Amino acid sequence: MARTRVRTARLASLVALSAALPLLAGCGEDKPASGTGTKEAGDKPVVVATTTWEGAFAKAAGAEDVTVIVPQSVHHAPDYDPKPSDLAAVAKADFVLYAPFEPYAAKIKEAAGSKARLVEVNLDNDPAKAGAEVTRLGGLFGTKDAAAQWKTRLDAEVTKLNGELKAAWPDGKSPTVVSQVFTAWAAGLAGATPAGTYGPEPVTPAQLASLSAKKPAFVLDNAHMSTGTVLPDSGAKQVTVVNYPGEDLDLLAVYRNAAAELKKAMSGS
Repeated sequence: MARTRVRTARLASLVALSAALPLLAGCGEDKPASGTGTKEAGDKPVVVATTTWEGAFAKAAGAEDVTVIVPQSVHHAPDYDPKPSDLAAVAKADFVLYAPFEPYAAKIKEAAGSKARLVEVNLDNDPAKAGAEVTRLGGLFGTKDAAAQWKTRLDAEVTKLNGELKAAWPDGKSPTVVSQVFTAWAAGLAGATPAGTYGPEPVTPAQLASLSAKKPAFVLDNAHMSTGTVLPDSGAKQVTVVNYPGEDLDLLAVYRNAAAELKKAMSGS
């Protein structure tokens, strides 16, 4: 019940902030609405991203002026309460990037009004999906060349890390893994054999029995949505995978860090 009151208070606060935003926007320089268009090549887009994850996608796509709303120190981003300064930044943006699972996304959309183009980002670190999303954003931002260059670096990095991880397979065999739904990309990076996924809800007794029966060597947990030990007494080693980039918005570092954790687990250290 207390949880409901907290969420209601948050939404009421956001409604008040959203109502005040047109006044903030009116103090700035007028510019045409960009809600249905894209930036011309050569123009530098002003991007506001809800988290470092969206911000990293924007940076990879070639955006240089990127403001992130949720501090990287906030471990569970969907629980963050946007401040008036956050919504003021939205008012000055060309693009606002958000994810549908963030409960404040609707209010950010409302706050952005007609000044910014609202872009829902497919936050998936699967290399193929990430590359496609960065390419799409590069088209919107007018930074196609920069996005293409980043995708080339992504492909090279993934090939390199995949080779290193395969060389680290225990006994030279692809390990069987269970992944949280948002960490399955890391299993693919390692060339692991998928045994199933769980989440984002807690594992049910039926799931526990089914996944444990497949005798996975590893469980790839999500650092940002962890439910604790997933398969207790199964013998599987749990590896924590971090999806969100740091404040440097380096998406490639996410792949390198995941590979390092996986290699450590596979080596038994």
